[in-house]
Amino acid sequence: MNFRWLSLAVATCLAVTTACSGGEAPSAGSGTPGKPRFAVVPKGTTHVFWKAVEAGARQGGEAAGVEVLWKGPLQENDRAQQIAVVQQFLADGVDGLALAPLDHAALVPVVAQARARNIPVVVFDSDLDGKPGVDFASFVATDNAAGGRLAGAELARLLDGKGKVVLLRYQVGSASTEAREQGFLEAARAAGLEVTVDNRFAGATVGEAKTTALNLLDELKAAQGVFCSNEPTTAGMLLALEQAGLAGKLRFVGFDASPPIVAALSAGKLDAIVVQDPRKMGRLSVELLAKLKRGEPVDPLVDTGAVLVTKDNMSSPDVAPLLQ
Repeated sequence: MNFRWLSLAVATCLAVTTACSGGEAPSAGSGTPGKPRFAVVPKGTTHVFWKAVEAGARQGGEAAGVEVLWKGPLQENDRAQQIAVVQQFLADGVDGLALAPLDHAALVPVVAQARARNIPVVVFDSDLDGKPGVDFASFVATDNAAGGRLAGAELARLLDGKGKVVLLRYQVGSASTEAREQGFLEAARAAGLEVTVDNRFAGATVGEAKTTALNLLDELKAAQGVFCSNEPTTAGMLLALEQAGLAGKLRFVGFDASPPIVAALSAGKLDAIVVQDPRKMGRLSVELLAKLKRGEPVDPLVDTGAVLVTKDNMSSPDVAPLLQ
């Protein structure tokens, strides 16, 4: 990994302070006296998933009697901006850091800086190079490989174990989606499906995903199924299929929920989605930091679970809250 461009971008980002990112800006002397202050840094601040994580983190903060400082990059492809946000929080002397790293390698140095300052770190959602319990206190996340296997098995079931399918990946360096994609490929191929596209990356936004999907129309028209590994790729593929008149004609399994995705599931334009519990993820990340602040031990690995959702079970009491 070449960090020269990152260092330059970080310096620039720090120079313009809070204009770099969304959320709360850390500042010296801020916060409630006597209350521990925990920084929670997501991959981005625009997608529905992260808004749910923030709600859970604030719920956890209220229950634990701590102050939650929420701030992250605007887009999920700006590693330099996320590094700058973390460094601002470290300089401000927060009492703990919960981080969803945009890149499994690029965020390693700033986590090492936090450890050097005796600031406990909980990594959530997406993995970081290193060992939980050693290089950072805990990893709180969905078992993403298992979630991908759920999706692959469901697509194979929908296609009776035969046919061509397309995988639209997210972006390079995102450990969570890479694990989902690998799990999907393992399950789909083991069930007999032919994956005709497995090397195309959508990018960080719904618009980029739609453009990439439209560029795959020939492959999509020749396929019987498609899988997308997170909220923006699923939403972007949905828009592309609607524009091309293919929505509902391909078996389509996605990952994560948002209002357009849930509406498409209800309308039969999506056959299934794998959903996480982002509120639980945010809440547990803050609760673990509170335990660490009190000197209590925490589990190095915490699985927050994943559920396969279809039109048949989307209204059930166990599933419906995960779609909100």
